Amino acid sequence: MNRLRTFALFWYDFVVGDDWRIAVGVALALAATAGLVHIGINAWWLLPITAVTVLGLSLHRAAHSTRR
Repeated sequence: MNRLRTFALFWYDFVVGDDWRIAVGVALALAATAGLVHIGINAWWLLPITAVTVLGLSLHRAAHSTRR
């Protein structure tokens, strides 16, 4: 059981990391991209834009939280 728990904690830390909001944003972008592609819209551009946006928001939030 200890190995399974360690494995699960590794994947949680790998996927979620320091900011769970980034993981949620990327998951939503993946789902939106899959949905758009499924209905026939070429949505390759959505994931890079979302990744840059959520990274920028996370950096902005981290910069403002250290100033206080």
